[in-house]
Amino acid sequence: MAIEAAGGKKKEKNKDVIRLERESVIPILKPKLIMKLAYLIEHDSDRTEFLKLCKRIEYTIRAWYLLQFEDLMQLYSLFDPAHGGQRLEQQKLSPDEIDVLEQNFLTYFFQVMEKSNFKIVTDEEIDVAQSGQYLLNLPIKVDESKLDKMLLAKYFKEHPHENLPQFSDKYVIFRRGIGIDRTTDYFFMEKLDVLISHLWASFLRVTKLRRFFAKKTMTKPSNDPKKTDEPSTDTEEDMYVERIRLENMDLSLKNLLGQITIQEPSFDRMIVVYRRASTKSKTERGIYVKHFKNIPMADMELVLPEKKNPSLTPMDWVKFLVSVVLGLVTLVTSLEMPKADFWVVFAILSGLIGYCAKIYFSFQANMEAYQNLITQSMYNKQLDSGRGTLLHLCDDVIQQEVKEVIISYFILMEQGKVTIQDLDLQCEELILEEFGERCNFEVLDAVQKLERLGIVSRDSIGRISCIPLKRANEIIGPTTEELVIKAKQNPAP
Repeated sequence: MAIEAAGGKKKEKNKDVIRLERESVIPILKPKLIMKLAYLIEHDSDRTEFLKLCKRIEYTIRAWYLLQFEDLMQLYSLFDPAHGGQRLEQQKLSPDEIDVLEQNFLTYFFQVMEKSNFKIVTDEEIDVAQSGQYLLNLPIKVDESKLDKMLLAKYFKEHPHENLPQFSDKYVIFRRGIGIDRTTDYFFMEKLDVLISHLWASFLRVTKLRRFFAKKTMTKPSNDPKKTDEPSTDTEEDMYVERIRLENMDLSLKNLLGQITIQEPSFDRMIVVYRRASTKSKTERGIYVKHFKNIPMADMELVLPEKKNPSLTPMDWVKFLVSVVLGLVTLVTSLEMPKADFWVVFAILSGLIGYCAKIYFSFQANMEAYQNLITQSMYNKQLDSGRGTLLHLCDDVIQQEVKEVIISYFILMEQGKVTIQDLDLQCEELILEEFGERCNFEVLDAVQKLERLGIVSRDSIGRISCIPLKRANEIIGPTTEELVIKAKQNPAP
């Protein structure tokens, strides 16, 4: 599991810390990577050969994936929600043939997602992410009646995956990359909500009614040591991010009246895949692929498909009605006493009015925040959808593969013969020392591509070494792109 509530010595008093494992994605722009590595090469002739090799590696890897990506795009053109239905009618395919094609599309799509280092969000990760609140404080639910339940269920039946979430038959959420989202504001309504919550808690404690409103915590058995308070074996390579939330802050006058900054870990990229449910008059074949950026973990509901309009939960109504009834009963009982205590009556009325105000103001503030967040997610958070997302993913695959090959070849060029383990370690150290980034380098995948290119070799004990730069360029040979560029520079007379 990549996202966990931190335990042991990492969890301090009044601090909510999340542990995040390193990901395989290399978070460095390819041009920056190539120019930095080239700068580290001492001789000009070697630098020139290295830059040529980088171009040839990219052109070759791009050619490897060309046919697969073309098949992916051709298949998606049949299931594009905008125009796919017309194309399917023109093809005059039977329902069984369409079923085969859509499963083929999903197979290609999941392969691209894996190559792009996207991971399916699990139930455990969702529980940890939503254990806190950030900007979105309303319970958001999916209207499952509007979602198809056959497409993805059939795919996962034929292609089993581990740790699939409960909703995987209706929609799938992918994530990649971790960031930190910070928001600075006055948060007057939110502070009022927190203040009323504290007053309500004090009222329940004084009147001994707390047991009627205590939340029952759902606990699931787990053998994960990182979720306990026992000393954990976490490595310093993992990332720890603190959640800074209003409810954990001191209610000082400065905090109540001034601007404050709250903080939440975020997913750098999220992709949601689903299909709408068919109706009696229309069989739905469109597959929706939506791409989002910088989504706070606690506000993950923003990317959910077919969201219901938020409202007070049944539990909120029960708590509200029960509190009113109990408050009125206590008030009447107090008034019927021979000597009714004014302060007791005042406390009961204050608590009752305060709780009603809390529910009203909280819901109004949360509804306004929800509308703003939904608008923001549509215009600022959503990167693309459909064909645009697929094109972006295809380019992502190529960029990641190229960067893996270039980094591993550079280390071999500088270090000579190394083992797989040493190569993995040195690639990660290079990324950290030269670029200040951490990642879980996929060394096996990189070596396989180097061997496919024919520019590395292994000795009798499995150590890997690279072919010299000039010879490596000769082995790969001129690419089609190079020949085209050369023809443009030297046009025929």
